[in-house]
Amino acid sequence: MEKERLLEHYMRFEATEFELTGTYHGDDLGAIWTEEETRFRVWAPTAEQVVINLYKTGEQDDLFQNIIMRKASSGTWATAIKGNLNGVYYTYSVTVDEETKEAVDPYAKAVGVNGKRGMVIDLSSTNPSGFTVETKPEFVHPTDAFIYELHIRDFSIDPSSGMVHKGKYLAFTESGTKNTYGDSTGIDYLKQLGITHVHLLPAFDYVTVDEALLQVPQFNWGYDPQNYNVPEGSYSTDPYHGEVRIREFKQMVQALHQNGIRVVLDVVYNHTKEGIDSNFNCIVPGYYYRLTEEGEFSNASGCGNETASERAMMRKFIIDSLLYWNREYHIDGFRFDLMGIHDVETMNEIRKALDSVEEGILIYGEGWTGGLSPLPYHKRAVKDNIRNLNIGIAAFNDNLRDGIKGNVFSSEEKGYITGKEGMEDTIKYGVVAATHHDWVDYSKVMGTSYPWAAEPTQVVNYASAHDNYTLWDKIVLSTPFNNREDRIKMNLLSAAIIFTSQGIPFFQAGEEFLRSKPLNEEKTRFDGNSYASPDHVNSLKWDLVTENQEVINYYQGLMEFRKAHSVLRMTKRAEVEARLRFLKWLDNNLIAFILSHPTEGEVCVVYNANNSWKPVHIPDGDWRVYVKGKYAGNEVLDSNTGGVVHVEPISAMIMVR
Repeated sequence: MEKERLLEHYMRFEATEFELTGTYHGDDLGAIWTEEETRFRVWAPTAEQVVINLYKTGEQDDLFQNIIMRKASSGTWATAIKGNLNGVYYTYSVTVDEETKEAVDPYAKAVGVNGKRGMVIDLSSTNPSGFTVETKPEFVHPTDAFIYELHIRDFSIDPSSGMVHKGKYLAFTESGTKNTYGDSTGIDYLKQLGITHVHLLPAFDYVTVDEALLQVPQFNWGYDPQNYNVPEGSYSTDPYHGEVRIREFKQMVQALHQNGIRVVLDVVYNHTKEGIDSNFNCIVPGYYYRLTEEGEFSNASGCGNETASERAMMRKFIIDSLLYWNREYHIDGFRFDLMGIHDVETMNEIRKALDSVEEGILIYGEGWTGGLSPLPYHKRAVKDNIRNLNIGIAAFNDNLRDGIKGNVFSSEEKGYITGKEGMEDTIKYGVVAATHHDWVDYSKVMGTSYPWAAEPTQVVNYASAHDNYTLWDKIVLSTPFNNREDRIKMNLLSAAIIFTSQGIPFFQAGEEFLRSKPLNEEKTRFDGNSYASPDHVNSLKWDLVTENQEVINYYQGLMEFRKAHSVLRMTKRAEVEARLRFLKWLDNNLIAFILSHPTEGEVCVVYNANNSWKPVHIPDGDWRVYVKGKYAGNEVLDSNTGGVVHVEPISAMIMVR
């Protein structure tokens, strides 16, 4: 469709009266199956005709019936087809301005290979035994979480994983798996580690991996959506039959739940892989995306288009989709890619909708965009507007991330842990979860000059994620004259900062065993954008678990300590202001603070980023040391009567009295 015609439709949809009269509020969009009949309904308010096409398979030339749908209420088209259609594939042919395009139902719950056709399905037949009555792991406050970011293929594809179903959902159901040295891998390892949530990179049906060529190694992170309500087929054992990927995804979730781990799904509602030829645009041209004044797709995603969440039916689609993943797949949280592209009102409606069905569902996302957007800045769900978002929606704290290790877009730039001077207030900013605190000098904070969060539950603290270099690679690149021992200390200090800061802690899978993505055998060049890199770059190298067990033990110990002390997991800014005080008159690159609790006593935390031992004056008292050097946990390592403590180079010390 020419730009002028697309823009004409777009401007029509901008009218307030269209949103009032053209919005459908029912809960029956898509294909609703029963043994007796299947009811189809699609929203296509500008269509002149909609035809449903029925196929025997998801890919072959086996069309066996066309049925003209009838125009129904609020811009929808509907029909009911008698008989048991379970397993039948379908598409819609939609005619707009005398041009007909075939598209997959955006509300499709199952698809065939490569997602080219929707599939009618009896969802109850895909439930593993006990799935409908399973008990989820207990979870109360967002700040109680330990989020572990993981790619499904990375998890098992390496030869050292010891898993049978390499690169598949079912790898998460395997217990007793071992690496080359006989140490636990897979789900046993995750359980031992002590995390509360696995954050799965996009696992809905996406475009860039050809499901018909799975014998050929292929990789992508998955940020190129195609069918939002269907699991990705390349992670299943059979992408040709739509029910298989659904059942196996559920088996994965069930296994994680049975091992005490909740599941967060990375969702990418801000853009689609295709723009002009997307399913959305083929069905309702010009509605689901933001356009420029010239009729071009606006591109705040950096991927060629951006969706218009402020429009009623796009907002409805997002909310319906999230509720479906929660209800059908028991998903416990959602991470929003480029959340800043979405409008504040939509994000608040999402929070309300999920709260209405279940407590404890995590919502967090990237509080920025990937480019310019026509959506007014004050309406964007960016960090700067987090105070306008409902409590229970969090954003990533990239200020702390860059403060810890240096700017992610400059491989050689140092941060606090690698010896950069003047980073104390940026780290303190992370310690108070980007909220207001009288003892933080905001004029010295990296990347901002004010507290953007209203409450600590609105902040996700992290040092590394799938984007950019791994923490270990960033440390190596920015410290060319340091030895391995010092670099390990830097990694441990980073973990200590994340796990003793207020807010929600998050870390990339493998950060705790020094995960690296080298591009050469000498390990002098590293992949900082591995979205489509080979498995030998992206896979989790499970033998590193054995080689770096002391680092893993430190992460485990920090998490155990955090769980035991509620003052590290406060949920209100007023609590943080009242109970946390920073110690003053410290040397450069030293940070120390005391957290007070009426029944738990006091916790004293010290960070030393210097290359030498440093004395720190602390109040007198019977202090028991739980974190020191390379050791962390709930066992007493040492004791101190106060006055002065001496802190090892590049390390944290944590004491309790």
